[in-house]
Amino acid sequence: MNVLVIAATEFEIEPFLRLNNTADVLIAGVGVPSTIYNLTKKLLHSNYDLVIQAGIAGSFTSTLQNGSVTFIEKDTFADIGVDEKGNFKTLFDMGFIKENEFPFTSGWLENQHAFLSKTSLALATGITVNKITDDINEIRSLSEKFNAGIESMEGAALHYVCLQQKINFVQLRSISNSVGERDKQKWAMKEAITNLNIELKKLIDHFI
Repeated sequence: MNVLVIAATEFEIEPFLRLNNTADVLIAGVGVPSTIYNLTKKLLHSNYDLVIQAGIAGSFTSTLQNGSVTFIEKDTFADIGVDEKGNFKTLFDMGFIKENEFPFTSGWLENQHAFLSKTSLALATGITVNKITDDINEIRSLSEKFNAGIESMEGAALHYVCLQQKINFVQLRSISNSVGERDKQKWAMKEAITNLNIELKKLIDHFI
């Protein structure tokens, strides 16, 4: 099986990079634009059976503690829209895109890969944002609107591109911090990176 591993930064998958000799790797950059461009460019020039995105994320919920690793079963672009008098409306809310217009399903970019029904790791819902905030009201608004478990800056880009290109994909995330926590001393970066790379290696061994 031809597998492509993508990450926003080398730092997040550095332990895997030291040992990897089986999968291609793409450091796609931080954020949606960079991920969409670099991943699409890669897929147009190379054929892959599976794309694995590995990275850290923030958690909205106490059930996903720092250091825990999860697969994302669905994701969406959470801050594309209009904010009117404190009420955020997505492109779906405004009628610019239909909720079930491909590649969306009820406004989400779902991963239907059969592997997700067999994994022992937790499954979570993700949202993808362009701006990280410590504003309590914004965080509460995002949490209530999307009822998501984790927040990243690239996840939905993976889902969007791979669904459009009809390529199997898996989004693997390790929790480094609670959403909104900007005090890095309260993060679990080392633990998150270690656990992420352990599970990434297991995933590669499963598919290759």
